[in-house]
Amino acid sequence: DEEELPANASAQSLGVRAQKKLLSKLSSKSVAKVFIDDTSGRILDNIHKIARSYTNSKKDADKLLKYIIKTIVKLGILYKNDLFTNNELKLIDDFRNRFHSLCKAVVTFYEVDFTFDRSFLVRVLKECQELTHKIIASHLTQKSHERIDYVFNFFGNLAFLEYAFDPKLDKNRAMVGQIVADMNLLINDGLL
Repeated sequence: DEEELPANASAQSLGVRAQKKLLSKLSSKSVAKVFIDDTSGRILDNIHKIARSYTNSKKDADKLLKYIIKTIVKLGILYKNDLFTNNELKLIDDFRNRFHSLCKAVVTFYEVDFTFDRSFLVRVLKECQELTHKIIASHLTQKSHERIDYVFNFFGNLAFLEYAFDPKLDKNRAMVGQIVADMNLLINDGLL
């Protein structure tokens, strides 16, 4: 479709806009595989299973997964095209550190009985959510901000956290165990 281009449009900005537009039309697992490795893909598959079990809705679990993938891929496009400012890169480093702490906590909560601390998880998820909003503020639309809120609010829901970490639910324990095993791989490889 015809779209009026700004006078200062560069080839790079047009390329990034085209990538983001294409992504919005093609957001699927096959597109995500370009930006998401196999181990992370398994984590997302298991998150989908837990979300589906928790919500009793394939549609809601699919929506969560789609929003996660869209956000990861859009951030990947921005990062790959060196579009983040120095300040945004510092925010990304801060996000990585907090997300790393979050992942290590999830591993500990799974591996060590009676260590589950939902208030810690909620606090760090909220910090990651706020950092993500700051990182994308000048790059993505309000719709992307809404997707980010949906994802972080889902994971920060106390009822979901208690459901996911309930030691009496063997099926969840097995899925969280698979997530933790893959998280350990990514942590040991320095990717998480």
